[in-house]
Amino acid sequence: MAYKGSYELQMLAPGEESPKPHSRFIPGGAGPSRGAIILQKGLSGSPPFQSDIYHKNFGKETFQKAFVEMNELTKDGEKSYWKERARWIMYEEKLVEETDSWSKPRVPCLSFRCLLEVQRAINNGAVLFDLKETTMSGISVHIVEEMIAKDQIRAQMRITVLNTLLLKHRHQFDEDVGGHLDIETKLKEDHQSKRHSEIMDKVPENTEATLVLVGCVETMASPAMAFVRLEQAVYLESVLGIPIPTRFIAVFLGPSTSNLDYHEIGRSLSTLMADKVFRQVAYEAKSRSDLLSGIREVLDYSIVISPTEVHDEELLRSVIPFQHEMLLKRKKKIDKKLGKTPVPLQIAIMKTTQPPEDDDPLKRTGRPFGGLIRDIKRRYPKYLSDIKDALNTQCLAAIIFIYFAALTPAITFGGLLEEKTKGNMGVSELIVSTAVQGIIFCLIGAQPLLILGFSGPLLVFEEAYFNFCETLGMDYLVGRVWVGIWMIIIVIVLVAFEGSFLVRFVSRFTQEIFSILISLIFIYETFNKLFKIFKAHPLTEHYNTNVSGPSVSGADQPPQPNTALLSLVLMFGTFFIAIFLRQLKTSQFLPGTIRRVIGDFGVPIAILTMVFVDFFITTFTQKLNVPDGLQVTNYPNRTWFIYPLEGIPYWMMPASVVPAMLVFILIFMESQITTLIVSKPDRKMVKGSGFHFDLLLIVLMGGIGALFGVPWLSAATVRTVTHCNALTVMSKSVPPGHKPQIQEVKEQRITGFIVAILIGLSLLIGKVLRNIPLAVLFGIFLYMGVTSLNGIQLFDRLLLLFIPPKYHPDLSYVRKVQTRRMHIFTICQLLCIVILWTINKSAFSLAFPFVLILTVPLRMFALTRIFSPVEMKSLDGDEVEATFDEQAGKDVYDEIPMPS
Repeated sequence: MAYKGSYELQMLAPGEESPKPHSRFIPGGAGPSRGAIILQKGLSGSPPFQSDIYHKNFGKETFQKAFVEMNELTKDGEKSYWKERARWIMYEEKLVEETDSWSKPRVPCLSFRCLLEVQRAINNGAVLFDLKETTMSGISVHIVEEMIAKDQIRAQMRITVLNTLLLKHRHQFDEDVGGHLDIETKLKEDHQSKRHSEIMDKVPENTEATLVLVGCVETMASPAMAFVRLEQAVYLESVLGIPIPTRFIAVFLGPSTSNLDYHEIGRSLSTLMADKVFRQVAYEAKSRSDLLSGIREVLDYSIVISPTEVHDEELLRSVIPFQHEMLLKRKKKIDKKLGKTPVPLQIAIMKTTQPPEDDDPLKRTGRPFGGLIRDIKRRYPKYLSDIKDALNTQCLAAIIFIYFAALTPAITFGGLLEEKTKGNMGVSELIVSTAVQGIIFCLIGAQPLLILGFSGPLLVFEEAYFNFCETLGMDYLVGRVWVGIWMIIIVIVLVAFEGSFLVRFVSRFTQEIFSILISLIFIYETFNKLFKIFKAHPLTEHYNTNVSGPSVSGADQPPQPNTALLSLVLMFGTFFIAIFLRQLKTSQFLPGTIRRVIGDFGVPIAILTMVFVDFFITTFTQKLNVPDGLQVTNYPNRTWFIYPLEGIPYWMMPASVVPAMLVFILIFMESQITTLIVSKPDRKMVKGSGFHFDLLLIVLMGGIGALFGVPWLSAATVRTVTHCNALTVMSKSVPPGHKPQIQEVKEQRITGFIVAILIGLSLLIGKVLRNIPLAVLFGIFLYMGVTSLNGIQLFDRLLLLFIPPKYHPDLSYVRKVQTRRMHIFTICQLLCIVILWTINKSAFSLAFPFVLILTVPLRMFALTRIFSPVEMKSLDGDEVEATFDEQAGKDVYDEIPMPS
């Protein structure tokens, strides 16, 4: 295998020899060479052997990287050898002998007595700094001589201890191999090679190892300890389990009569060396007292649990916040020593990942269109790289995934939109709008990773505006044209005055009210449609096919046997399959890659499965209405161009500014909040976003699109976050127990551009889409309503209203806010939802976006007088972390405060 770094070769000094290595398999390595070599950083060289040396000046980043291996002296009959027992890559992993596998990473729990024994041993033992040896034999000689000088061992024990230190080292899968290799041995070697590669992927580059040797030597009179820091990190062949250079060696040997647990003492030594603060002390120590000071500092911030019998594991949870408190004190002390002012992590990341001018893209310049001009200057110089960065296989995989992720809602919302508008707009119009606007946006948008699409809030508004137009006897599509014209005027004025900064005032309070409201509407509409199916096709003993009744769409359709029951099965079947596959994605079943692929395509799989069920059952169900090719849904009652002066009273032309403001509020909130989510510092976007330019472009395309009778679109939150996650490259070198870190994000224009083209070409499969039952789409509607509740703090707090306080979870808003005041805050939000629901179901349903936006001043001016700043920060703070790799029970929906 390839080794970290590259080096030029130099011969060792004459007379330096290495002990004969044992037959342990080393992936990618060759056999032992007669001449030993020193490796210096520079040209590429061959794999490292025992006397290879790793030249470099360690810097601060070296302290952050640790690999500690603990080998314990083991006796097998007459043979003795060093057996690998545990390793530390930040956390401890134990080698389980029964299965010959590594345990899960864990925070090490140590005996306080063993830590004190380590402190005593370093105080009295052999300590060698900057030893200029490059072989294990040379190092061992110095250790033994120093032990004799410190009166830890007698001179007569020199050979015994030296031979003990030079015994063979055995690691996982190691065993003595005879003269031939059978199939089983070959399989073991292949398995070892694979495991070896996996652990090397977890070790950060340029990591220097610590070797800890502990064990019982019966011939010794008393325990002896040695701590060695080499002047240069050295590759010691057949000593460590992986080929990385060794900087530190710690030895603790003694007789069994000393009543010491050498295994636990070795774990204590190893844990000390895995601690980054003590490791820095070990690198910089000039005397024994420096090491002792480092140990005392570790003891100051260690936790001792009293030897009390614990009957319930919940009682140990109090240790976690106490440990956080101790770590915070330790960090403050270190910062004080360095003369640093504590800086929030999010601000620190932003400073390192973005240039100064991009620190605040919403900052006002004070000039007309200043924000728009700054967006263009920031983003367009990187246009060429937006093309080059797409030349990657990860982008190809993202195209396939996002195509289905964008097509499924287009079909679902298209079918529902046709129901709401009685055929004025449907699947054809929504697909054309998604394709054309997506292509234009990916070509000239400032943040091309945004995925434009239709969403729940826009569907609610379209239904309300359609009912409003029907009440006035006005042409719905012509009215939308004038709404679109006023939207363009509004967005130009807003962008001129740099109004995008207003999104900062839309806090979690408003977002969660909006999200819960839309989720409730989704769930209500699903069962309302199902009720209409049961009403149109009632369950009776005998069916009179001569009597006709209204269908869900209002058209006359004779009652059909089993139609209602099959629709019920199709709807809940689609819902439960989609939910199950979503939960499978974050479960422990199947390998991670397969699990994620199935989960990501859960909704298309659910739709396809239920379509096949309906296809093989002859019972009638209402199907999706999709015309052939580019034909409009309601042909010949309308065409692709809407004449703006027909079918509308003249007074409504200027009056359309009111509904224009309302729909603009929805597009503004969803698009800008989506941009804020993908622009979080921890996502490490480096090319920046364009709040002003993207808003102008989205609204401008929507206003012009109204002339062609197509739906308005906004930045779809879930689809956009999923797109960004699909293009995120995570680090491969991840210590066990740690989350992968982002290396880069493929910020480019090609994936969204190709996805938009593929969605447009989907019109060619209209014959296939016409086989989708509407009941299946109702199941997806129910799925979106239920999943949108995930990760919403308001929903969690609503459940806490019915849970006794002693069972409340250990969360910030529970710890820092009194239960009674937390419930008052929840009830305030609940009252807002009730008011919005009442308005949405009344004749004034068109005004619900305006009433929604009133919750912003309510939060800013009323609630701040009732609740303290600490309470508001806990209940209304933006604590949502970016979700990249799904955890059990969590996915991207937990990050999304807005409904999609």
